[in-house]
Amino acid sequence: MSPHGNRNFSVMTLQEFVLEGFEGGPQTQALLFALFLALYMMAIQGNLTMIVLITLDAHLHSPMYFFLKNLSFLDLCYTSIITPNTLANILSSSKVITFAGCTTQLFFFSLMCTTQGLLLAVMAYDRFVAICSPLRYPISMRPSVCARLVLGSYCEGCLNSILQTSFTFSLPFCSSNHIDHFFCDVPPLLKLACADTTLNELVMFGICGVIIVGVTIVVFISYGYITGTILRMRSAAGRHKIFSTCGSHMTAVTVLIGTVFVMYAQPGAVESMEQGKVVSVFYTMVIPMLNPLIYSLRNKDVKDALWRLGWKRTAS
Repeated sequence: MSPHGNRNFSVMTLQEFVLEGFEGGPQTQALLFALFLALYMMAIQGNLTMIVLITLDAHLHSPMYFFLKNLSFLDLCYTSIITPNTLANILSSSKVITFAGCTTQLFFFSLMCTTQGLLLAVMAYDRFVAICSPLRYPISMRPSVCARLVLGSYCEGCLNSILQTSFTFSLPFCSSNHIDHFFCDVPPLLKLACADTTLNELVMFGICGVIIVGVTIVVFISYGYITGTILRMRSAAGRHKIFSTCGSHMTAVTVLIGTVFVMYAQPGAVESMEQGKVVSVFYTMVIPMLNPLIYSLRNKDVKDALWRLGWKRTAS
């Protein structure tokens, strides 16, 4: 329940919010700016490289890399929704974001983040079919099916985003417009409400919990069957290749699901804003930077494609 629920605050129609960001003097702010800028530039470069590489290299025109290209696109989008505005606010004395801008930021961030989690479940299913039913794989994961799976992920992400945004901004806000965060997110916005936020918190915990549990179940069942299939393989090279590919995906799933759970799907998440800021940095800036590295450094096909692309440029 909101701490403002039983107090007599004056409700006002807000035209703008102030994003308080991180505490600290000029040196701390300069250090944060340099760190966030470096993370953002690496995320942009890494994800654009993956998108271009998968698009140009015919060897990577398969369902697995189609999903990976969409994952890179989502990483690119949701870090760009947050990081440029955060960098601008560090340099700004006002740190203001309009009401419409705050609503838009929350909507698209929720859309991209939810879609990414669902896409990771789709990628686990793709690996399950490829490894456990290789003869059925070309039919089961034909292009039209892959496109529908990605579209379905976006549709479910959009539904969650509409619910979270509409529930949050239907609340009356008190006279304070200072958001104790570096971007517009549900938990810090609920703290500004002067109405009972129990329903909002239940919606947030419930939806995020269902998504996390659903993604986790799909991933664990898929990788349970995959592990059994791998253990029955006689080829050591084949086992190594599959473990390398699946290990990259499991790393990405574990990191994202773990951070989202800490932020949204545990009791008390709304109250712990300082913890929330640190966790938010991780999944809005660090994860989009890490994912291209995880999938390229541990994936022989991607490394070979990088070599071919570099060789072609040298030859030309």
